[in-house]
Amino acid sequence: MGIQERFGNFVGILPPGLNCIMWPIDNVVGRVSARVQQLVCDCGTKTKDNVFVSVQVIVQYQVIVTQAYDAYYKLTDPNLQIRSYVEDIVRSTVPRMELDSAFEAKEELAHAIRDSLQQTMGTYGYTIIQSLVVDIRVDEKVKTAMNEINAAKRLREAAAEKAEADKIVQVKAAEASAESKYLSGMGIARERKAIVDGLRGSVEEFSEVVDGATPKDVMDLILLTQYFDMLKDVGSNPSATTLFMNHGPSAVTELKEQLKEGIMTKATTASS
Repeated sequence: MGIQERFGNFVGILPPGLNCIMWPIDNVVGRVSARVQQLVCDCGTKTKDNVFVSVQVIVQYQVIVTQAYDAYYKLTDPNLQIRSYVEDIVRSTVPRMELDSAFEAKEELAHAIRDSLQQTMGTYGYTIIQSLVVDIRVDEKVKTAMNEINAAKRLREAAAEKAEADKIVQVKAAEASAESKYLSGMGIARERKAIVDGLRGSVEEFSEVVDGATPKDVMDLILLTQYFDMLKDVGSNPSATTLFMNHGPSAVTELKEQLKEGIMTKATTASS
């Protein structure tokens, strides 16, 4: 589109194509492009946590055909004007964010730039097609530090998960051990009950068959038999070592008295 003036005064907008003017009375003093134009802005600023960054913003804009007069006469350099507004918005918005938040808020920052430019540049005959925050660049040392922080965080989470897994394994193992010991105790208790029932039956049967035999005589006989069975098992064990113990005719009697004294002492302690 051409800007037509007559004797220095604005006459009108010449549309694209062939146009006839009365030269030298009329003159085309300038042209305005109706194509979409793109401007790349690099803005340096710092975040709330004092990290200096460079924000790259791309602004796509276009002249409003019906406002070509404003676009030509009201604004000398639209690129400079748009760049100034972009830098002002970036430097007033990013310092309120921490670095991680700035990366997450790229879309919100782009919308804020577009809305502000649309309102401002509309008075100069321009419409904003799109604004994009394409990159937020930080120093390589900062990137390395961020990666190390992220790696440390992941390692800490992995260690916590491993500790939790070990805890579950130990708890389950403890539960299994407790259940095993409970069942083992039940089995031992049933075994001892069966032994006592068998001994009682043997004593009663022996007393009925042998006249004059008392339960004490039967128990002495059973202890003597078990004593000799123990000696036999110890002697026939291939891995047995030297064993020192009192042995004599009175050994069984002494053993019986010790067992009796232990049982009575335990009973007396429990009742007190």
